[in-house]
Amino acid sequence: MVRSGELSIGERIKVLRQAKNLTQEELGTRAGLTKGFISQVERNLTSLSVESLIGILDALDEKPSHFFSGSLDEKTVFKFEDRVDLEIDGIKAFQILVPAAQNRLLDPALVELAPGERTPEEEPHEGEEFGFVLSGSVELILGGKPQRIRKGECFYYKATRNHYIVNKRKGLAVLLWVSSPPNF
Repeated sequence: MVRSGELSIGERIKVLRQAKNLTQEELGTRAGLTKGFISQVERNLTSLSVESLIGILDALDEKPSHFFSGSLDEKTVFKFEDRVDLEIDGIKAFQILVPAAQNRLLDPALVELAPGERTPEEEPHEGEEFGFVLSGSVELILGGKPQRIRKGECFYYKATRNHYIVNKRKGLAVLLWVSSPPNF
């Protein structure tokens, strides 16, 4: 398997594609390739010609020198358009703030909960979680015990007990939620 930095070339292409919110089909169309070929490249099941690689990088607006420099994993500033919307159990308000968090130690997300909405209940798992309430208030249910958290307050816990967050108020609640290791 050809590797560039810590990720293979296919893995790096996938990270870039996801960061740009493109489907495999959209990337293939832009690069003049098929969705199936892009899928095989990302899974390292086929070799890439230089022409195909350049076409993919052009479609991703990525310079070959940057792609092979290993700096892909070192991006430090993420813009609004870098966010990835994620739907979990019908909640569409999860926004992953740093794409490709599976290659990082932290997974920050912006979570918006409408009145009565809640996150899925998570089973105990390895790691820790942190949240900061930006607006509204929420209840953290940790090990079956509710704890109210208001705007400007935060929570931090080891994820060794079942847990979820619920908005029992009439207004929208917005919080920054960070998991380590990534689990969104």
